[in-house]
Amino acid sequence: MTTRTAAAPNRTHWNSVLEATLVPALLVFAWQLWAMTLATDPRSPSPTHVATTFVDLVSNGGLIGATLQSLGRVVVGFGLALVCGVVLGLLMGSNRRIRDIFDPIVESFRPIAPMAILPVAILWFGTGTPAALSIVTYAAFFPLLVNTVHGVSRVDRKLVLAAMTMGVPRARILARVILPAALPSIMLGSRLAMGVAWTAIIAAELGVGAKSGGGGSGGIGQMMFVFYAYSIDLNAIVVCMIVVGVVALLIDRLFRFVEYRLMPWRH
Repeated sequence: MTTRTAAAPNRTHWNSVLEATLVPALLVFAWQLWAMTLATDPRSPSPTHVATTFVDLVSNGGLIGATLQSLGRVVVGFGLALVCGVVLGLLMGSNRRIRDIFDPIVESFRPIAPMAILPVAILWFGTGTPAALSIVTYAAFFPLLVNTVHGVSRVDRKLVLAAMTMGVPRARILARVILPAALPSIMLGSRLAMGVAWTAIIAAELGVGAKSGGGGSGGIGQMMFVFYAYSIDLNAIVVCMIVVGVVALLIDRLFRFVEYRLMPWRH
């Protein structure tokens, strides 16, 4: 009975793995069949050529270094946006006067796409890391702010009144009552913000690379620009695209894990 019970979760696990890998495997197989119908050209992207290029890029360290450089910028930019967005969101969500002051400004800038500020960022900060960081911070700030304000506004007013009745200082109410109650919305905003930040850094590095003629900021986005503009290496571009997608998936899974650890009652 025990053996049969233990085997059931194992079968469920392997079924889940099979379901998750079946569609990607079929797509890769179809891609390889389609590539075989094309004229023989080492530049034509196919699974075999992409795999060979991936090994080469990993072996020389370029792909890993560029990916880590982009990730580092995303982490720093997201950290800045997290502090600013959550602090301002707590203030706006808990104080109507502050919300009335900042809401028109926020809603005026929020629709502006991060890449729209790229020329200004380059003029102000040059073509290095500061320009890319400014775009990442800008992109991640608004999802964090909006979700924090939403979460704070939904906090049960009775909890706040009870804390005020007991003489708890306002700052402690924010930290001990409002912030934990708004945590689900903040975590949702963090997941959205990190996804937007990762997308923004790739676009920013592509744009900065184009403005600087291939020099400047580095990162996997600029690596893609170099492969496109100078060597026209489609296989290398596809490798970078796959790495970007896989990293995005891993980031999302990491945030889901953190959310589960912080709020197990929601799962």
